[in-house]
Amino acid sequence: MDIKEFFKVNFEIEVPKYVQIANNLKNLIETKVIEDGEKLPPIRDYTEFLKVNKITVVNAYKKLQQEGFAYQKVGSGTYAKKKEVVSTFMREYSNTFKRLSTGNLEEAIDFAGETTGELLFPIKDFKDIINKVLDRDGAEALVSQNPLGYENLRKTINKVFWGNDLDNEDILIVSGAQQGIDIASKAILNINDNVIVEKPTYGGALSVFRWRRANIFEVDMEEDGVNIESFEKVLKKNKISCFYTMSYFQNPTGISYSLEKKKKIMELAQKYDFYIIEDDYLSELIYDESVDYIPFKWLDKNDRVVYIKSFSKIFLPGIRIGYIVSPKIFKESIQNSKINTDIATSSLMQRALEMYIAEGKWKENISSLSIEYRKRYKLMTRLIDSELKDSVSYNKPGGGLSFYLTLRDEHITSKLLFQRLVKKGVYITPGALFFRNIKDGNKTFRIGFSQTDKDKISKGLKIIREELELCRI
Repeated sequence: MDIKEFFKVNFEIEVPKYVQIANNLKNLIETKVIEDGEKLPPIRDYTEFLKVNKITVVNAYKKLQQEGFAYQKVGSGTYAKKKEVVSTFMREYSNTFKRLSTGNLEEAIDFAGETTGELLFPIKDFKDIINKVLDRDGAEALVSQNPLGYENLRKTINKVFWGNDLDNEDILIVSGAQQGIDIASKAILNINDNVIVEKPTYGGALSVFRWRRANIFEVDMEEDGVNIESFEKVLKKNKISCFYTMSYFQNPTGISYSLEKKKKIMELAQKYDFYIIEDDYLSELIYDESVDYIPFKWLDKNDRVVYIKSFSKIFLPGIRIGYIVSPKIFKESIQNSKINTDIATSSLMQRALEMYIAEGKWKENISSLSIEYRKRYKLMTRLIDSELKDSVSYNKPGGGLSFYLTLRDEHITSKLLFQRLVKKGVYITPGALFFRNIKDGNKTFRIGFSQTDKDKISKGLKIIREELELCRI
């Protein structure tokens, strides 16, 4: 191999040579002299080029891998890995919603929200439940208990949602789905391990895997889940540690997996020895009777699924409670990761949630939410078909809280649309937030209806249509 001059290092006496080599390579990667994914010089060639010991180059490459600037392919060599940074647009998007949260929310049309609107919160019921818990348990309700979670809550989750098919000890209470993903990734992934995600996928999960310095492989979504052929190609070429998936009403696409694809992925998990992190997102909100609820975890004969469920998204976002069901192999490490993260989740909220579920209030709340959200879903479907039919394409999700739209006009980007709509008091989620490379999301955006009533849905979609028409002028 002909090693270019920029790989040369003018060694200083005070600093170990392997550190100087690694620092030079980091600088070349950060400044894009060495491109992301470009192969670094073979160890033997680089040793001769620099006139150093082989172990010096080996240690330099190990340092790069440990710091997330390189990864190794067995039998192939070491490759550069550009550390991802927050884009200017990501910051702009974040700052927009920080300003919105401190401004006048009443007038805003928020199609970007992902949680239940405050008017649908079961405030009175939950207040009564909290009073009952305090009357029953007194001060004990305010004291942190088992770091695995309130025992009766774990038992009730097992009974109500799993028919007592689980071991109570396999259920871990966490502070929402985001913490669940973080805890699961810490248990499964090491630096430079490989993870497959859906393309596009939940931005919060991408952030977790980036922080773990994992190598992220994206596989395109089809109408019933990931493309299996592409999925297996990645598996054949790379040692994959886990696959992150949202099996129902995937965020952002709204796609639900077919039973056939779920079974195939379970087979591949066993064949290629990887684990599945299943984020069961909004599966309670099914409006289309053709959608059957059969999560990956129900098909898990080989104990390969980490199941994550949050109660925050459609119940009370402020309580931040969810749970994980983990495979036996990761049970201890997931529990330790939870303890190291925040020791325990609110004891009072856990006890209140347990009583809320045990007394049947949870099912009543979901039933009333489904009635209201089904109305909004149907209205939004009708209005997208009438107001935006010439501007976007989409697949009907059949449930959940949002729609994922693709712009037809090649000259309009979702970033431009977002910026124009903000000035009109309408907020959408551009597709850029759901891809490793934000350019992949240029033509897509998500709109949700959980934070909007019927009048705002009608008004907001009319404004979107008008702005799309103005973009063409």
